[in-house]
Amino acid sequence: MGGWGSVLTELIPLALVIALSPLSVIPAVLMLQTPRPRPTALAFMAGWLIGLGVLTAIFVTVSGAIGGFEKPPSWASWLRIVIGAALIIFGIVRFARRNSSPHQPKWLRNMTTLGPGKAATAAAALTVANPKVLFICVAAGLAIGSAGLGNAVWLAVVYFAVVAGSTVALPILAYAVSGDRLDDALTRLKDWMERNHATLMAVILVVIGLLVLYKGIHAL
Repeated sequence: MGGWGSVLTELIPLALVIALSPLSVIPAVLMLQTPRPRPTALAFMAGWLIGLGVLTAIFVTVSGAIGGFEKPPSWASWLRIVIGAALIIFGIVRFARRNSSPHQPKWLRNMTTLGPGKAATAAAALTVANPKVLFICVAAGLAIGSAGLGNAVWLAVVYFAVVAGSTVALPILAYAVSGDRLDDALTRLKDWMERNHATLMAVILVVIGLLVLYKGIHAL
């Protein structure tokens, strides 16, 4: 249980980088403004969760090929230090550039025209196309694969994908149950996140980076 507790605790801050990113939440809310909101949003949610899981699983396999699953390798602590430092740097750079892109990207606006099939494909593609999501899935996969969990690593992959995808799933599932009654609240959330996107992302990256950096230094 010690190994399980340690790796699951370590995955939480990594998952939160993805979960709390406006570029995770905003596309999910936009799916609720498409011509067929329920099936399109549910397809997007499925594509997002599957994309996160598959991407993380790939790097679990890579980690196993590098160092095996039975014992955490010596490079794991240094990997955490590198990841933590990189997150802090990304956060500082993001804050410094917070006023450089005040408008919503065109590709994001175009997402309101998608149907279910394209929404699922777009969600899976976004997990790879978004550098922050890709970077965090790499970090999570290597952390899981080096934790010495044996075949149970795949349960940790599911855990990470669910936590990381929770902020996409929650508004979509809430809408599926409550329907149009949530429109105003979700629109206000989207608008607020668009206005504060850069600052939010910078703070999240720096805070999570400090946590990961501390864990890496502490484990040496």
